[in-house]
Amino acid sequence: MWLLFAILSAIFAALTSILAKIGIDGVNSNLATAVRTAVVLVMSWAMVFITNTQGGITQIGRKSWIFLILSGLATGASWLCYYKALQMGEASKVVPVDKLSVVITLILAFVFLHEQFTIKSIIGCLLIGAGTLFMVI
Repeated sequence: MWLLFAILSAIFAALTSILAKIGIDGVNSNLATAVRTAVVLVMSWAMVFITNTQGGITQIGRKSWIFLILSGLATGASWLCYYKALQMGEASKVVPVDKLSVVITLILAFVFLHEQFTIKSIIGCLLIGAGTLFMVI
């Protein structure tokens, strides 16, 4: 089931890039990010209430709060930079560079989460890096 959601995530991420590129035409990138974020906020809380999981907020521990807040700050910074890059550059070049996050995530997962770095993941990282460079040049 995780694979289905991962594929849907990729499809929606692709739509996000195209829709954003069209939507930010003539709009300040920070303002566009704020509008997008407000929509995501409403949608996220709607899902919490639809699935009746709002009661779980009191069970979130201190460590989880800290890391969820840090993750939110990283997301915000990523979105602000992404929208600025998308406004300034071509989607076909900005998006592949943004997807280098896959390589960076694998490296950070190895360093901080002690996840395995296999020969497959090393080759995959090299191919993603090379593919990104090839698409941008």
